[in-house]
Amino acid sequence: MTSFVSVRNISMNYHSKSGETSAVDNLSFDVAKGEFVSLVGPSGCGKSTLLSVISGLSTPSSGEVLIDGQSVSEARDCVGYMLQRDCLFEWRTVYQNATLGLELQKKLTPENRAYVDTLFEQYGLKEFANHMPSELSGGMRQRAALIRTLAAKPSLLLLDEPFSALDYQTRLYISDEVGHILRQEKKTAILVTHDIAEAISLSDRIIVLTKRPCGIKNIHTLEFTSTGKVPKNAREAPEFRDYFNKIWKELDVHV
Repeated sequence: MTSFVSVRNISMNYHSKSGETSAVDNLSFDVAKGEFVSLVGPSGCGKSTLLSVISGLSTPSSGEVLIDGQSVSEARDCVGYMLQRDCLFEWRTVYQNATLGLELQKKLTPENRAYVDTLFEQYGLKEFANHMPSELSGGMRQRAALIRTLAAKPSLLLLDEPFSALDYQTRLYISDEVGHILRQEKKTAILVTHDIAEAISLSDRIIVLTKRPCGIKNIHTLEFTSTGKVPKNAREAPEFRDYFNKIWKELDVHV
């Protein structure tokens, strides 16, 4: 496997009045270009901390992250980060929210505007471009947040439980839709989620993390019969239940 993202011997320690706390302990893994990898682990194990390190927002105590052979500080412009909340500004239209990153990077060129227009049309938000975020459903807001992330044409997308605020039915629909979009755009993606079924249906591989301090317990390469990389088909595949049961047992902190 040719590595696009290399996480090398990452450790993360926090200091407080009560002493030093280890959040991530000597963790390493690789992600290939165009691959969708999910990180699952016990609550509070350090998943979001790890994603923050990969994004370059946090500096690890030791180790390094390389993206396409460059340090994360050099490659930061090629990383898109989608958070748990859509973080849309209520005083800006949906279109203005989607182009905010381009504005801040001074890249709001006619070419990039045209690309955003294409994304709005492809993903069903064209008629809502001039609406305010408060006029959109939760699923539509998440779609707008994804367009904002894709607008800067990142090579790597980091997704920190982006569907957790949605109701179950909307969550299924939007996660399937986002998975399809990322496959279509041929993006490399790393997803943090508590939802095992979501991880199985979207991913090429799942990295199961230990309780804090975060390390790797197991890595599952997912293979399904005739899914065509479609999340709905993966959930209906006979292998789905086996993967779910294996990962569920690995996440049992009492085992």
